[in-house]
Amino acid sequence: MKPEVQNIGQAFEQISEYWSPALLAQLNGQDVRVVKLMGTFPWHSHEQEDELFLVLEGNLKIETEEGDILLNAGELVVIPRGLKHRPVAEEEVKVILFEPSSTLNTGDQENAFTKRDLKDLR
Repeated sequence: MKPEVQNIGQAFEQISEYWSPALLAQLNGQDVRVVKLMGTFPWHSHEQEDELFLVLEGNLKIETEEGDILLNAGELVVIPRGLKHRPVAEEEVKVILFEPSSTLNTGDQENAFTKRDLKDLR
């Protein structure tokens, strides 16, 4: 089976709702998810999974119990499992997330931001 090339720019064009991650690829039990962010996400943690945020466009602040993390385009951070955090985007930010396929976007919280069925862009 020939591997498929994914166009990240085209993937973001298919996203119309903020805080709604879409599935771009999968490998070794991990998802590559694309998401547009704007505003403030609820506090949460992921007890079983680390979460990688890679900022493609914009500036993202991730508030944590250990202090704020500021990310610019081209920067990434891994939020370790169990660390309570919340992303904050003053303007639209385009992010790629790398996390286990079982990861719920709101972690240990169930709220209006929870997305169980991700849009599949593959």
